[in-house]
Amino acid sequence: MNDAVPSEKLKVATAALCGCFGCHMSLLDIDERILKLVELVEFDRTPITDIKEVGPCDVGLIEGAVANNENVEVLREFRRNCKILVAVGACAVNGGVPSMRNHFSLVECLEEVYLDGVGLDNALIPDDPEIPMLLDKVHPLHEVVKIDYFLPGCPPSADTIWTFLTELIEGKPISFPYSLIHYD
Repeated sequence: MNDAVPSEKLKVATAALCGCFGCHMSLLDIDERILKLVELVEFDRTPITDIKEVGPCDVGLIEGAVANNENVEVLREFRRNCKILVAVGACAVNGGVPSMRNHFSLVECLEEVYLDGVGLDNALIPDDPEIPMLLDKVHPLHEVVKIDYFLPGCPPSADTIWTFLTELIEGKPISFPYSLIHYD
């Protein structure tokens, strides 16, 4: 990688929707390279900065599937504010594990979790306006907004994320060696 620091840093934001937060852990797993990354980019909304709203950004990295109305709002806000939007991980790319509930109706899922589960007596399905409304089905990101890049994996490795970000920063075509995009 070129040691010259760009004159203006790319602004990067991240968000986790319906998923396990594993993709953010992979970002942190770039280990000491994160110090180099901080020299190359400015972080907006991320767990690193604890900024809650996304402002105008060059790159948005989104992990997780779209499972509720809050996920839809966050994803659309990122699409409006980010020049480049990246679906990171299996949940974002194809719905991943959260989309397993798509084989059942929402009512069946809620009843199984809140009414019929082992050890649940006199349980109720939550009905509080503070809880985001679940969608009937879980969706990958591209079914809700336009996505510019897809980083597959569950989660993508730290090296995959590093390669993607550094090639994007350097203006190179994104190209992964086979070792970073095969899964066995």
